[in-house]
Amino acid sequence: MDGFDLVVLGTVMPSLLKYKQWDLNPGSASLIATVGLIGMTIGAVTIGAITDIIGRRKALLIAVVSFSVFTLLCAVAPSPEIFSLLRFLAGLGLGGCLPTAIALVTEYSRRERSGSATTTLMTGYHVGAVLTALLGIEVIERYGWQTMFVIGAAPALVIVPLMLRYLPESESFLAARAAAANGTAAPAASTGKRAVATLFQGGMARSTLAFWVTSFMGLLLVYGLNTWLPQIMRSAGYQLGEALVLLLILNVGAVIGLLVAGRVADRNGIRRSTIAWFAAAAVFLAALSIKLPTIGLYISVLLAGIFVFSAQVLVYAYVGRAYPAAGRATALGGSAGVGRIGAICGPIVGGWLLTAGLAYPWGFYVFGGVAAIGAIAVSIAAKPSADDQVGAAVDQQGIAEATA
Repeated sequence: MDGFDLVVLGTVMPSLLKYKQWDLNPGSASLIATVGLIGMTIGAVTIGAITDIIGRRKALLIAVVSFSVFTLLCAVAPSPEIFSLLRFLAGLGLGGCLPTAIALVTEYSRRERSGSATTTLMTGYHVGAVLTALLGIEVIERYGWQTMFVIGAAPALVIVPLMLRYLPESESFLAARAAAANGTAAPAASTGKRAVATLFQGGMARSTLAFWVTSFMGLLLVYGLNTWLPQIMRSAGYQLGEALVLLLILNVGAVIGLLVAGRVADRNGIRRSTIAWFAAAAVFLAALSIKLPTIGLYISVLLAGIFVFSAQVLVYAYVGRAYPAAGRATALGGSAGVGRIGAICGPIVGGWLLTAGLAYPWGFYVFGGVAAIGAIAVSIAAKPSADDQVGAAVDQQGIAEATA
């Protein structure tokens, strides 16, 4: 769903600009795109916190249903203003999906495999993006842009019944709720406040701010490159077709990177791997400023994709390991929410560089610098080993209280 939402507006935008009933221009169309990202930012922060109160399962169901309903309504929006409002409301739901899903996966995966569990989960992001692009080619000209939003909502017809039947609740959350019911733990309202407090207590304030900065930089890279890489390469003298191939190669590298990064993190440690991934992203992005023969350029773009996209996912895996269960979804929601602000800034930065005539080679130096800042920021975060012990102790305490 997240991958669908990333690409769908780009696939329908040419049709929206030609849609005579709405009379859109590039400026108003950009506003529509931004409104959806703002909704996702708010959704990630708020639903992440709510998840630690009402439970992972219920929060994820609410997020999926709300995103699907408002996406379906986009197909019958009578005006660009209503369309923008619906995109904002759909973004609120979608923003809550990622932190909630990662929290559940983290809590059900073996601790030594949590890195690869998170990165494997996130391959769906790029698979969804590729499938949406292919669907756009087949569907829009034949059936109209509205059909894309019907397709985006349709998976809920299958997913929601499966979730209702098979999706488990977090055992840590159930233990904490049972403890509250027995009077051995605080009620849900104060639990929500404590979930937020875990982000800044016990020496975690520094790590929380570090994760926020890193997430901002990571999603700035993801959205900035996905939006402007073809145009930057065209400004370097490459043909449009070749530039679009580079975008495809970049996303192929993303899938490879996600499959590799988690296993590397499981073997070598999540902190060390995340720092290395951002540092490598900085190097390979800066290397794209060098004129290379075709095969060399393809390899460089592939390597950039391997490190750029999975670096941000490693941040999510790191956050999932660094906080106890009582505040895990809140922490993931905060990181994802701040990251969405970076997602908004990424296309703006790329657009400014192109307007100023600095996209090539300085665009790659700027993006490389962003990755370097991400590496520095994440290196400031606390080591996850101690936090794992804290998280395990908190989880075990809740289970012991519930049992008592």
